[in-house]
Amino acid sequence: MLTINATVKGSKKISDKVFLFNVSAPEIAHIAKPGQFCNIKVTSNNFPLLRRPFSICDVNGGNITFMIQILGEGTKILSEKCPGEIISIIGPLGNGFSLEGDYDTAVIVAGGLGAAPFPFFLKNISSDKKIICFSGARSASDIISYRLPEVVTSTDDGSTGFKGNIIQCIDSHKQKFNNKHIKLFACGPNAMLKALKEFCILNNYECDVSIESAMACGFGICQGCAIQAADKEGYYLVCKDGPVFNINKIDFSEGVK
Repeated sequence: MLTINATVKGSKKISDKVFLFNVSAPEIAHIAKPGQFCNIKVTSNNFPLLRRPFSICDVNGGNITFMIQILGEGTKILSEKCPGEIISIIGPLGNGFSLEGDYDTAVIVAGGLGAAPFPFFLKNISSDKKIICFSGARSASDIISYRLPEVVTSTDDGSTGFKGNIIQCIDSHKQKFNNKHIKLFACGPNAMLKALKEFCILNNYECDVSIESAMACGFGICQGCAIQAADKEGYYLVCKDGPVFNINKIDFSEGVK
């Protein structure tokens, strides 16, 4: 974990509310792993007070790209940063995806902004793995398929792709999994992950999930991102123990504390 002053390289909108934010941070970029994140200080003063956590979307040389949705004042400020500005970044933080294993097909499940960690993931997964991608959202304008190959889409309102939620969409395409040893890799809202866990248990699928959570410190000091363990005997910290977990280790019914 490093704290560095990164140089803003620029940003690019990919939808009305989502943009790619690129910074030069070679010290972090060279040691980052897919599924890890960084905690960004939005301004040089104390407003906003807390840093903002963002998945590492991609790494190119010494540059890191984050996929950011404008939701409040902090993300709006980041969207207006100019090339050459300096921002403080802590990273890489947390534990990433487990890419190793004897599966032959990786199934990516991206719910909305849950598409964020997968460009970097795809760049690092073994070339002998087959990739199947699913991206789901409420409507067509919310679908994110950035750098996802041959993606199957689903929308709750049926405005594009399969009409229904992403788990229903995956279930309708299960014939693609025939005669394959698959592993699912997912990121999205907790409600989606809860339904995905039930789907994986029913079908005996292995799955790693990246959990989205607000957090303050990003490395386990503040205890602000606790989530119930499946065994009911304790809690995990999303920032320190995750953000990537085996799906069977988490009880999604209570959400992040």
